[in-house]
Amino acid sequence: MISVVLVDDQELARAGLRTILRQPYGFDVVGEAADGQAALGEVARVRPDAVVMDIRMPRMDGVEATRALLAADPTSRILVLTTFGEDSVLAAALRAGASGFCLKDAPAEDIQRAVRAVAAGDGWLDPAVCGRVLRRYRTDPVTDPDAVRRLGELTSRELDVLKLIGRGLTNAEIARHLVVGEGTIKTHVGRIFTKLAVRDRAAAVVFAFDHGVVRPGEPPSMPGV
Repeated sequence: MISVVLVDDQELARAGLRTILRQPYGFDVVGEAADGQAALGEVARVRPDAVVMDIRMPRMDGVEATRALLAADPTSRILVLTTFGEDSVLAAALRAGASGFCLKDAPAEDIQRAVRAVAAGDGWLDPAVCGRVLRRYRTDPVTDPDAVRRLGELTSRELDVLKLIGRGLTNAEIARHLVVGEGTIKTHVGRIFTKLAVRDRAAAVVFAFDHGVVRPGEPPSMPGV
């Protein structure tokens, strides 16, 4: 059973999520909050497996709340919910440490898969808005000597895999593109996470864009895959 805290200022939205994230589907909503500030206390109280966070809220929005939750507990797993047209805010949420994002009007099965992925330590980038959000990242890479050193530790194949992660491909798609087994890609991904000191796929995507491995304007996926 995956324990979840819902954070949204609209009761109707939280009610809809409660319907989707019920115990018969393997979820247990153990807490709720109507804004980011209230979420800090609720998450500290119940320590859920995942936090499902709205992006636009009074007092403290989803970006600030994500940053504060991770400062208090770096193991927090946060899935941000959004609507179309909030690309720049979503990019900020990823930089703040969110494990992924999903559209509010996504099918129930997609929201369930997203929460499961985030709770398991993976990232989730909704393909419907992934490309647009990632193109919001600034063109100039971040200057970070330590990050440059870590990037230099990647093998050429690991760098290829990181580029494809940054363009939004799944492990299976990367395996098909590079004509190798999916297990091999999973091994590469694990080594990439370790070498770059990133905790999940979403953080790897942020790293790839922030450090010029993938640049804004490049396609989110490879043609022909």
